[in-house]
Amino acid sequence: MSLLQLNPKSFEEKIYDNGEVCLVVFSRKTCHVCKEVVPMLEELAPTYIGRVGFYYVDVEEDKPLYQSFSLKGVPQILFFKDGEYQGKLSGQVEEEEVQEKIEEII
Repeated sequence: MSLLQLNPKSFEEKIYDNGEVCLVVFSRKTCHVCKEVVPMLEELAPTYIGRVGFYYVDVEEDKPLYQSFSLKGVPQILFFKDGEYQGKLSGQVEEEEVQEKIEEII
């Protein structure tokens, strides 16, 4: 299952207007760590269908959105609930770390 790509408009709708529980991975196609983290998230997503949204933002296509969070480096996984930022995981992360953070916020 591939992650739905967000642009600034859809990001605003999903995160702030809908207030859904979700994670957004900020990544870059040429990042070798992203090439490991994104597929892991794609495999994890079906476990949370209907409870947690899984999205990604390409930092090269939507640099202002990436910069609006003052992020440094990729991948960065940001977690949201009810339109509120709930924390992040950075760099090479394990599936268990992502699951723990999800369970924390749902």
